[in-house]
Amino acid sequence: MKETFRWFGNNDPVSLAYIRQAGATGVVTALHHIPNGEIWPLGEIKKTKDKIEAAGLAWTFIESIPIHENIKLRSGDYLQRIENYKQSLLNIAQAGVKNVCYNFMPVLDWTRTQLHWKLNHGGTALRFDKVDMAIFERYHLKRDRAEKDYTEAILQVAATRFSKMTVLERDKLQENVLKGLPGTVDDLTIPVFKKMISQYQGLTHQDLKSNLSYFLNAIVPIAEEHDIKMAIHPDDPPFDIMGLPRIIKSEGDLEDLVAFIDSPSNGITFCTGSLGANPANDLPKMIRKFAARIHFLHLRNVKREDDGSFYEDNHLEGSSDMYAIVKAVLEIENQRNVELPMRPDHGHQLLHDLNSDDSYAGYTAIGRLKGLAEIRGLAMGISKSVRK
Repeated sequence: MKETFRWFGNNDPVSLAYIRQAGATGVVTALHHIPNGEIWPLGEIKKTKDKIEAAGLAWTFIESIPIHENIKLRSGDYLQRIENYKQSLLNIAQAGVKNVCYNFMPVLDWTRTQLHWKLNHGGTALRFDKVDMAIFERYHLKRDRAEKDYTEAILQVAATRFSKMTVLERDKLQENVLKGLPGTVDDLTIPVFKKMISQYQGLTHQDLKSNLSYFLNAIVPIAEEHDIKMAIHPDDPPFDIMGLPRIIKSEGDLEDLVAFIDSPSNGITFCTGSLGANPANDLPKMIRKFAARIHFLHLRNVKREDDGSFYEDNHLEGSSDMYAIVKAVLEIENQRNVELPMRPDHGHQLLHDLNSDDSYAGYTAIGRLKGLAEIRGLAMGISKSVRK
């Protein structure tokens, strides 16, 4: 596997020098200052690429060129937004950066209810708590029919927990859920968020899949012509929230994806955390099944709980068998004669990083360094044992 690290640009406290010290050779980043849906200028792409290469690294994967909401909805000026996306692809190809991770999640990217959940060892982790999510939907968002998406047991616990929360705790929960993806979108307010999700009212899973298929059939021919690999990221969490449909969450969804357009450019970012939060997913089996379409790996582990909650566990622990996952990855790399880019994801906040308030949640240096080192050692051990 080709080791990479996520970097959020010049304002990221985890610098390119730190990334190189971690042993990674590649950088995963985006032009975070370009508004969603606008064309990425060639000059700005080259400027970022030059900066990364000057640090002795390579810009391995773009994560991401965000997809405008009008494209997901196939409404308003979506045709112009698709043309903008095509031009951005032409520009990155000209600059020599040809791998793009993207997602098709409505409104929000990954969603968590706690960004600094205390672990037994003293560090912190990202957490999605189903009860807290019910609280947010019923008492903050006041979404119609939200109670239909939760069991009576969860709703009862949510009501009791909400009644005991302080104003600060309630505000913190709202802030966490509306945080958006670091470096990509601004934090949202409840009125703005309600307006955004209202656009999806009545949109079914099949409608959203149809809109994704339309988008891919428009842009993949451009990507294929210029040898660009598009790699969709699974939905996180991999189930519907806030009345918004999730459409890339299972083996069946990935089967639909690759059937939308038959092209090596229509590929997958295989995120073991997102897909691993769905207990129905057999990750090693899926890696082997979609071997030819996997272009990028996000390796992390989550610990699932019975009520649908989960938290980011140590990379080699949690509910997914990371040994079996890495073994499957090494097998398909050998079959394809490729080295797939991989990044450790959503590391714990540990040691000196616990005293830092300026790092992006889930993207502190030491936690990801620990995850990368563990995965590196696991991969080496598997490789050497197989060769024997």
